[in-house]
Amino acid sequence: MQIQNNIFLDLRHFQLITHSLVFVFQTVFTDHSLFGFADTSAIITNKFLQISLADCNHCICVSHTCKENTVLRARMPHRQVSVIPNAVDTAVFTPDPTRRSTLRITVVIVSRLVYRKGVDLMAHIIADICPRYPELQFLVGGDGPKRWLLEEVRERKFLQDRVTLLGSLEHSEVHDVLTMGHIFLNTSLTEAYCMAIVEAASCGLLVVSTKVGGIPEVLPPELIYLTEPNVPFFIIEALLLGLETAIANLKAGKVVSPTECHKRVKSLYNWMNVTQRTEIVYNTIAKEKRKTLGAQLRNYLASGAAPFLLVVSLCYLVLQVLEWLVPRRAGILKFGNAALRPVNNIATCSIDD
Repeated sequence: MQIQNNIFLDLRHFQLITHSLVFVFQTVFTDHSLFGFADTSAIITNKFLQISLADCNHCICVSHTCKENTVLRARMPHRQVSVIPNAVDTAVFTPDPTRRSTLRITVVIVSRLVYRKGVDLMAHIIADICPRYPELQFLVGGDGPKRWLLEEVRERKFLQDRVTLLGSLEHSEVHDVLTMGHIFLNTSLTEAYCMAIVEAASCGLLVVSTKVGGIPEVLPPELIYLTEPNVPFFIIEALLLGLETAIANLKAGKVVSPTECHKRVKSLYNWMNVTQRTEIVYNTIAKEKRKTLGAQLRNYLASGAAPFLLVVSLCYLVLQVLEWLVPRRAGILKFGNAALRPVNNIATCSIDD
């Protein structure tokens, strides 16, 4: 039995799922993102997703919020969607309080500097809170089209010595940046599951974050200060209040110690647990009966994409011709720049950019 695992990124994966189903592979779709329903791009993306998953065996989502989003977008039954969160390598992301400044409180931000990550909120918060707390400094890792906004605030408010923009970071450099901070700030406007706050908590930082998407599911209340999202002005005020509360508790010593924080994260998240839960999904669908072409076409028809039946039928006919010319054998099956590599009866997906 061969299982195709696919992580949603772009139309190449839409093509890959289609080919996998024509090859009669059992197919698993993994979703790490949240999408809307109103704008044109979201409507088109959701329609492609619905068609792609019309005959998919199972889905894996990283949070319950992500699951609800996928179920609504793809119109899949709840029973076909499992929630398996990501994990963190706690052996790498360990606390090191000796790297922290003893004279200043360091707020760390590690994020892509794009609108969805709330860079506009970052700029307002830095401009508002720095005059209130002379001992506060910001360390910002990451790059993106919104970087100019932070540079502008730094120049306009004369914060060159208190706001450091590190630019793009390799993942191997993130730990060293995190361990220099006392507080981690996340201003995302939407998030299915935020790995950054898990890594920060594993390094012993206090986490202040917007309460959006799947973030409330990630960390226990004692490790994170969540701020309710609302209209832009109130989001800024809520984040400022959360940040000020974290600063006050830090000064008063009313916080979980970095070592204890790391232990809590280590007990909650590990890749062995993720692997075991994923294997349960694979083993379950491996026992399912393979669907016939007729059953697949009926599923696609139910998704409201009748013209797509011609595409699937054509792919099936081409496959039969190729099977006659070159009989199937163990090895690597390639579709353009994507490859299926059967290993122990499980086909994994790799994309070469």
